[in-house]
Amino acid sequence: MSYEDYAVRARNLSKCYALFERPVDRLKQMLWRGRRRYYREFWALRDVSFDVHRGEGFGVIGRNGAGKSTLLQLLCGTITPTAGRVEVNGRIAALLELGAGFNPEFTGRENVYLSASILGFSKQEIDDRFEEIVDFSGIRDFIDQPVKIYSSGMYVRLAFSIATAFDPEILIIDEALSVGDEAFARKSFQRIQAIRERGATLLFCSHAMYHVESLCTRALWLDGGRIQHCGDVGDTIRAYQDFLRASEAVENPSILDGTSNSNSPVMHSEEFTESQRVRVRRWQLTVDGKPTLVARTGSSVELILELGGPACEHVAVAAAIMTPDGRFVTSTITSAQPLDLMLDANGYLAVRLIWSPLLLLRGTYGVRAWVFDASGIFIHEDTFELAQLVVEQVGREQGLYLQPGYWERYA
Repeated sequence: MSYEDYAVRARNLSKCYALFERPVDRLKQMLWRGRRRYYREFWALRDVSFDVHRGEGFGVIGRNGAGKSTLLQLLCGTITPTAGRVEVNGRIAALLELGAGFNPEFTGRENVYLSASILGFSKQEIDDRFEEIVDFSGIRDFIDQPVKIYSSGMYVRLAFSIATAFDPEILIIDEALSVGDEAFARKSFQRIQAIRERGATLLFCSHAMYHVESLCTRALWLDGGRIQHCGDVGDTIRAYQDFLRASEAVENPSILDGTSNSNSPVMHSEEFTESQRVRVRRWQLTVDGKPTLVARTGSSVELILELGGPACEHVAVAAAIMTPDGRFVTSTITSAQPLDLMLDANGYLAVRLIWSPLLLLRGTYGVRAWVFDASGIFIHEDTFELAQLVVEQVGREQGLYLQPGYWERYA
């Protein structure tokens, strides 16, 4: 591929920090001018190489301290590499650490002009987009107040509105959106989707694997500052989650014992409060028409979910059966069928999922459900584990599920 086909190229990118045990060691290091070392090296990144194609969504995942934020700062040019190089082909807009680039003494209005001018836009261009930025941020009442009095959510609202208002060619987003309120987060993901559809390149860093998989086609997994996997987003996330499960099992073996507090087979109610989100208010599991959490291989299992939230809200609903250590056995989402789901005028909706016949073999399994917006990106609710389903069987087959198979004599 030619250079024009790439948005970002990184080659052997490394970043090392000097860590001093005491403040006086910094002074000693300056006086000795490198002839002696009073610090230890910490390599936040080591030999990281990858390409991001123009127009693609590229995720960056990993545990806290893995080097994700350092990598994104290197790509944006806010810090310089210790070794290696990075090439960027396009105009970057970035939303990194909270309030980065803002002058706390300036008002929101002044910071709009400051940040946009740093991005290379003229005063006339900023004037033309100013009202749109303020409207999208939803903080018009505070736009002429110093940003030092802003809450973290207000910081994010304004920073995101500026970063996405000028049709960036490359949009880089770190974890900052996680501090925004639910309504703004939803609106933000819709704007990110619109920017992606216009052909922009997205580099997206998040601990929410569902969002990474929804917005990106490839992903990079970092751990200890080094690349552990880079490729298809699904493959990368699976490798990362397998690593997390293995690490957690070593640190806490009790996660494999399958215990749960959700043991009631009857309709189970959750506390419900009015908000912008749609939530699961009640649920029930039935096996062959009877409320129970014990099934047999071949049974018919039904999951009924009653939802509550804003009136006339369109949603998508998903459910999964999980192993005790968190692996997906199977999952399904309503958007895979021609099914339009909308809460009624009272903010109520009930849905039913039927697993029939149940092909699981003996074991204890978790049942998990999600409620999404109609696009299937914004998560209204993740129930984590509604209940544990115990499956019994008559035969001797081993494994997770019964794959139909037929034996015959072969001559």
